[in-house]
Amino acid sequence: MNFVSIRIITGDVKRLVRFYEQVTGVAVTMYTEDFGELKTTAGTLAIAGVRTLQLFGGDIARPGENHTAILEFRVGDVDAEYGRLAEAIGGSLVQEPTTMPWGNRSLLFRDPDGNLVNFFTPVSDAAMRKFDA
Repeated sequence: MNFVSIRIITGDVKRLVRFYEQVTGVAVTMYTEDFGELKTTAGTLAIAGVRTLQLFGGDIARPGENHTAILEFRVGDVDAEYGRLAEAIGGSLVQEPTTMPWGNRSLLFRDPDGNLVNFFTPVSDAAMRKFDA
């Protein structure tokens, strides 16, 4: 088995696509006006509108109601990313870059739908070994 992607259901596809393109610097490939994918070497972030839920039988997910998951992106220098994104993140900042006990330096913020997003850089020897293995 291979984990492939995470899909966010949103009420405003264009807004969320613009946000993720801005913060990641990666273009989202739009397949329809209701579905696009941001592809990285590690996996894919899919962004889908609420109309796509009808293909799965209806009201199975609701945008903006995630209170458990954090979308995580490994970046080369989390402090530099924070400098680049401070204005774009604005009031959605949850935590400035902080070194966590497990060895990652982490920046936590919310996307326009309220989903938590973590940009992190491994900084301890153990964390760097874990991600470079």
